[in-house]
Amino acid sequence: MTPIRPDWPAPARVRAFSTTRAGGLSEAPYAGLNLATHVGDDPARVARNRALLRDQAGLPEEPLWLEQVHGCVVADDTAAPGCRADAAVSLRPGRVCAVLTADCLPLLLCDREGTRVAAVHAGWRGLADGVIERAVAALAIAPSRLLAWLGPAIGPDAFEVGPEVRERFVDLDPAAADAFRRGRDDRWLADLFVLARQRLVGAGVTAVYGGDLCTHIDPQRFFSYRRDGVTGRQASLIWLDPTAAASTGDPEHV
Repeated sequence: MTPIRPDWPAPARVRAFSTTRAGGLSEAPYAGLNLATHVGDDPARVARNRALLRDQAGLPEEPLWLEQVHGCVVADDTAAPGCRADAAVSLRPGRVCAVLTADCLPLLLCDREGTRVAAVHAGWRGLADGVIERAVAALAIAPSRLLAWLGPAIGPDAFEVGPEVRERFVDLDPAAADAFRRGRDDRWLADLFVLARQRLVGAGVTAVYGGDLCTHIDPQRFFSYRRDGVTGRQASLIWLDPTAAASTGDPEHV
C-alpha cells in the first residue's frame, strides 16, 4: 500500500491519507487495492483488501464505510456502518471517517486543534446540492478554524459534462463559470477542484490544500470510472489518533 498524505498543516493528532490501487488482492478490472463492495468484485478479496488496509495503516478501528448515493446526508458519531450518506464527521478519537471514490472528489476536513474531522464524497451532484456546506455545518465550529484537503479526483482536462451541469452551478453562483471551459460540440470541461474551493470559501473555509491529482490520467495509481467503466474504488480516510492529545493552538500560522 502506498498512501497519499495531505500536504496540510494539520495537528499531529489528525491522521489522514488516500489509498492508491497499489497492493491488494483484487484481479482485473479491479486489480489492486479495491476497497468497494458494490462494484462487482469478489467480496472475499475486498474483505482481505480492507483487512490489509487496517493492518498496514494501523487503523484504530474499522472505518465507517458508507452507502454513498451522491447526496448530501452527513453521518455523525451515532451512525451505523453502511448508512446512506455522502459525508461523515466525528469528534470521537479512533472513529475512522472514510469515503470511496473513482473520479468524484474526496474532501477531508479537520480543525486546527485536532478535535474533529470529516470525510466528504463530492461528485458534481453533491457539490451542487450542498454536501460541503452540510459537512462544514455538522462540524459545529467556526469555519475559519478548519483546514481542507482535496484528494485525487478526475481533473479539468478529462471531466466532460453537458451544458445543464454548467447551468446548474452558474445559477447557484455566477463565479462558477470560472470552473468551466469549452469542450467538444456543446460539451464543457469542468474543474471539480475549482468548484469545491469556491464552495468551501463560500462556507467560510479558506485554508484549502491539494487539488492536483487527476485519477483519469494515472491508471497505475488510481481507479477511474470515466476511464475504465467497471473498476474499483480508492478510499480517503481521516481520524483522530486516540493516543494523542488535542493541540492548544495552531500547528502553524496559515
